Amino acid sequence: MSFESSSESAGRSLSVQCCIVGGGPAGMMLGYLLGRSGIRTIVLEKHADFFRDFRGDTVHPSTMQVMQELGLLDDFLKIPHQKLTQMQGVFGATPIRIADLSRLKTQCPFIALMPQWDFLNFLETKGARFPSLQIMKSTEATELVRDSERITGVVAATQQGPLHVTADLTVACDGRHSILREQAGLKSEDIGAPIDVLWFRVGKQKADSDGIFARLQRGQMMVTIDRDDYWQCAYVIAKGKIDDIKARGLDAFRENVASLVPILRDHIGDVKSWDDVKLLTVRIDRLTQWALPGLLCIGDAAHAMSPVGGVGVNLAVQDAVAAANILFDKFGAGEPSLDDLEDVQQRRLFPTQVTQVMQTVVQDRIINRALSGEDLKPPFAVRVINALPWLQGLTARLLGIGVRPEHVRSVEKT
Repeated sequence: MSFESSSESAGRSLSVQCCIVGGGPAGMMLGYLLGRSGIRTIVLEKHADFFRDFRGDTVHPSTMQVMQELGLLDDFLKIPHQKLTQMQGVFGATPIRIADLSRLKTQCPFIALMPQWDFLNFLETKGARFPSLQIMKSTEATELVRDSERITGVVAATQQGPLHVTADLTVACDGRHSILREQAGLKSEDIGAPIDVLWFRVGKQKADSDGIFARLQRGQMMVTIDRDDYWQCAYVIAKGKIDDIKARGLDAFRENVASLVPILRDHIGDVKSWDDVKLLTVRIDRLTQWALPGLLCIGDAAHAMSPVGGVGVNLAVQDAVAAANILFDKFGAGEPSLDDLEDVQQRRLFPTQVTQVMQTVVQDRIINRALSGEDLKPPFAVRVINALPWLQGLTARLLGIGVRPEHVRSVEKT
């Protein structure tokens, strides 16, 4: 199947059924699913590759269930990863366990800790067998194109000059700072996040291990992710306090980190300057309207998630599966209607709302209390969960499977 193209004095042009802007989890999964169904689909990724240091690394059981339904799971699990079966933390000096994923009755009862670029490269490689799917990198969508009230495509900047893409449907998967949703005038509800994250890495010996995922002490919180030969670290701070931390000096910061997570002490010198520490500004928001005629927003472009629970990647994948399920057979009649696009929002709105409510509860009642220097006695609900293993299975289901999990209904065109 070929993509229609032509040359114009103002640049090249391309005609497809679906133009997906953004090569993150939502965009790449939706591209794979629509390409699999024979829909002429193009994914525009503004970067030359998928390597991005801030991308989430947690692939949950819900996503691996999708991989199984697509026949990709065996190959997916060959990618180097670490398995997280229990979510354990320390409140002050009190160890707690809030989720036990090994209790889940699913093919993969664990969270796979895997760099997101490996996940996205995997989808690109597997999607290459679909002639109806094209992925263009170093291609940045800069402008929505309208015909009266309908979105009809985008103009993108490439190394060869402007590219005009005409599409029956344009899908914004370009993240929480989405250019497309801004140009479309879609309004978002700011739900609020009282935290930011300092993101850095510290070397490790491969033999080193640490079963503690998160640590909270008075005024501090750390999350450590085992990436085999280094620790990916998230030092949680109160929103807007980065200048206060820098004012105390890098040595003080390194000592705080090493005191909080002693296993990092031998290699904390890997943080040589503040250039090695990246600020991730946390936000939680949600569009009130996800679609216009010819345009749909999913993933972070529709709902920015907090890093609490590491669910962002998996919510984005679920959005993509739901969108493909609802829309794959609508292109045969020409183009999905606005009602079709709104069906996607209706399908995914409740899981998004529930997840964001849970994130705000954790932020406000646990993390924010710790950062403000209040007493670090674990909340009553946390103590109950820690004491009752069957409740750890329930929290594991909420975390690993989520609310209203999606299953692949779109068909493969043979």
